[in-house]
Amino acid sequence: MSEAPDFLTHYYERAKGPFLNLSDLPREKAEQVLDGIRRAGRSFASRRAADYLEVRRALEDRVRRLFIEKGGRPRRARPHYMILGACPWLEAWYIEGCALCIPLARFSADIVSFTYGDTFPAMRLADGRPYRGQVYTLDELTGLVRRCGLPQDWNADGSHGPERYIEAQVWDDEPLRAFLVK
Repeated sequence: MSEAPDFLTHYYERAKGPFLNLSDLPREKAEQVLDGIRRAGRSFASRRAADYLEVRRALEDRVRRLFIEKGGRPRRARPHYMILGACPWLEAWYIEGCALCIPLARFSADIVSFTYGDTFPAMRLADGRPYRGQVYTLDELTGLVRRCGLPQDWNADGSHGPERYIEAQVWDDEPLRAFLVK
């Protein structure tokens, strides 16, 4: 089985910069931004459903609550999203995609949670896979990867389900401060 990578990656559009988060915007402004992305129709995000932001906020609330139940201490209401290791497929989501890699050691265990796969399928599908509906801590990560492997390795093309990566939710700005767009 795979070993857990020792870094997190954030994928973003070069022209806009890293760590821009729709969830940080007021609801109306976020809908306007998403509508502009849909109208442009040039990126993966342009295909998001009409209720995307409503569902996303509900899922973020659920992940945050589950993380707190496991001892997490989020300092943000909404997470920044990253990937455990690398997943080149995600660069293709963007017109001019970029990747920013940050050592996992930079993140304390109480501010980063993980879902096995993207939050949407991880929290919404009920197909009997043991990682559905689960939030994992940094301490649980090695065991998770040993049990289930890295989706980037066993499902790089997406032919075995929606798991293409392990998503990291970063619940604090501090370890990312040098990279945050002002």
